[in-house]
Amino acid sequence: MEWLKDKMGLVGRNRTEGDALESAQERRERWRSVYIIYFTMFQMSLGFSIVLTGVWPYLDKLQPGSSKEALGLAVGASPLGQLAASPLLGFWANRAGSARGPMLTTLALFVMASTLYAHLHLTRPYAHHWMLAARALVGVSSANVAVARSYLSAATRESERTRAVAGASLAQVLGFVVGPALQAAVAPLGPGEPYPPLGQYNHPIRLDMYTAAGWINAVLGLINFILFLPFFFKEKKIAAREAMLAHGKETEKEAMKAIKPDYVSSWMLVGAFFVLVFNFVLLETLATSLTMDQFAWNKKQALEYMGALMSAGAIVACVVFALITPLTKLFEERALLLWGGFLLTGMASILCIPWGPGPPPLAGSSGVTEEAGGGCPQHSQPWCENSRGLTIVQFLLGYTCVSIGYPLGVTLIQTIFSKVLGPRPQGVWMGVLTGAGCVSRALGPVFVSAVYARHGPDATFASTAALTFVALLALRLVYSRLKPPPSPEVVPPREMMPLKQNENVS
Repeated sequence: MEWLKDKMGLVGRNRTEGDALESAQERRERWRSVYIIYFTMFQMSLGFSIVLTGVWPYLDKLQPGSSKEALGLAVGASPLGQLAASPLLGFWANRAGSARGPMLTTLALFVMASTLYAHLHLTRPYAHHWMLAARALVGVSSANVAVARSYLSAATRESERTRAVAGASLAQVLGFVVGPALQAAVAPLGPGEPYPPLGQYNHPIRLDMYTAAGWINAVLGLINFILFLPFFFKEKKIAAREAMLAHGKETEKEAMKAIKPDYVSSWMLVGAFFVLVFNFVLLETLATSLTMDQFAWNKKQALEYMGALMSAGAIVACVVFALITPLTKLFEERALLLWGGFLLTGMASILCIPWGPGPPPLAGSSGVTEEAGGGCPQHSQPWCENSRGLTIVQFLLGYTCVSIGYPLGVTLIQTIFSKVLGPRPQGVWMGVLTGAGCVSRALGPVFVSAVYARHGPDATFASTAALTFVALLALRLVYSRLKPPPSPEVVPPREMMPLKQNENVS
């Protein structure tokens, strides 16, 4: 049997010492491809989050008087596109047996959609509809995250899986928190010159603090496209071969039949992932409009201050990621997930329920511009006059909690999820996990924007706090099942067992 000879080191003398699966050069190429996957996941997350703090003032500038519901649709269009395209891209990658084609196609689409976002002023008076189209196309292109996760599970060994999943999680979280920071970095560009009358476009290409997000996405997407060309990205799949060897099977299909994941704990972790992403997207979606309502910041102030705060959140997230490995040596991963990730995220929602002594500052009749102060618009949000105001201390404490709880929780969920599934290619299940995040990012902004606009922050953050603590309780109920499946005992091949001599033979 060729696989047995390979396992025993009888063939492949050019392999590294003690490694029958790959040579040192193959390992370097395999990890280079993994690092490109990391960059892709970072860039796709950044492509979603970089517009979150600027999409509301940009939409209001394109079409003054736009509603909060329009904001929710603009933010939710991207994950809806991702949700719709994920199974199609997964099917394409499976049939092709390669990730390169789907990745190159989606990255080209991403560049085009991002360029459209930077030219929305040319689409007036239908800018809102074209913004939805641009964000939906960004979502379709970011469905390549499912293909990336599938490749990641196929290109890593069992012993590398936790490291690889944690690295991918870090890349995604950093993309979410770095995006708004980049938007804040271009705030000094200002809102640009007033838009000319419809039909008059002396300068069709604009660079201001709103369109810069689209240009940044387009440039990064082009770099990512180049990285997936054959010279840089070399597909190296090792998980199936390792599973065949580990379980003494001759085919991948036989090896997979020997591994049975725990479906109860797997689906529970998928639901928990939905809740965590829902909370994070909620705060990033509402952050700009919430601070303008509660603290009377104008558009430019909200963009700059929230960008600075999210930059600080990015630093906190990096520190959290650096501490995860030493923390897991002191505490169980399951305990850290529950009492670090979910408890802190739930506390963030509770802290964002207004406790102030009086109502928030009310907006003037002239509305909000780039320079004029903000305030709570009681004409469109009647709860403004009767609601308590949010204090800046509350908001900062809440944002600190979610900056710690979210990266801790989302990393440990994906790490534990990969272990619960066991030593098997995890493309399908990682696609399910990605789909849960898509649904969360799609429904979250639409739901919370509608609830916030109609009922205020009390109902919004009370509902997310309740959802988070329900998820915490559900995970506690399956606590004992959040662990890897038992490894099947592999019987050593008889033909390779050492011969026993008869001691009585003279």
